[in-house]
Amino acid sequence: MTARPYVLLTWAMSLDGYLDDASDERLILSSPQDAERVDAERATVDAILVGATTVRRDNPRLMVRSPEARAARVARGLPPTPAKVTISAGGDLDPSVPFFTTGETEKFVYTADAALDKARERLSGVARVCGAGDPVALPAVLADLHARGVRRLMVEGGGSVHTQFLEQGLADEAQVCVAPFLVGDGAAPRFVGDGVFPFGPGRRMRLAEVSRYGDCAYLRYALTDRFRE
Repeated sequence: MTARPYVLLTWAMSLDGYLDDASDERLILSSPQDAERVDAERATVDAILVGATTVRRDNPRLMVRSPEARAARVARGLPPTPAKVTISAGGDLDPSVPFFTTGETEKFVYTADAALDKARERLSGVARVCGAGDPVALPAVLADLHARGVRRLMVEGGGSVHTQFLEQGLADEAQVCVAPFLVGDGAAPRFVGDGVFPFGPGRRMRLAEVSRYGDCAYLRYALTDRFRE
């Protein structure tokens, strides 16, 4: 088996499984307490991955916010915030968005081989652009990240990316924050799309932890035997 990082999926959703609503404003799902938990989790990983749609729609910075956690990383010889990773088939991303302009750390863009030259020209100076097959293959992305020293990878979405990781059995752990309200809008994005998943009624995930963060429920699942308590 090709070596790959330990992969942790994390997301927040409404009680009826939505990641957002259909408005132009980003829907806040997690509580302040859960946001602190996610920040602490970010401080433990080598890289954070999101899909290109998340980069465009949510404009994420993907940085460790806690000054204490950032200082602790630096004291261990690490950058103050983990590397940032995104996957874009065509590499058509805006180099001026916060994903690229914030954080003293490396940024990686994995794109289809056919779009590699164009993506490198567009993102020159703001990210390391790598080909990962045509179409982009997640195992190739993970193998390349592992070769670059990434041992623990946090995947923050969106739904399409989470669907691919789960369908291909490439995640070791899942952490979900469930907000105490409903969205109920068929036009809004939901967590995971259709797929053939390794987990179903005949093979259930192992529930490893149930906690409460403010008014949100927190569930942690073990997906492989690589799971770390």
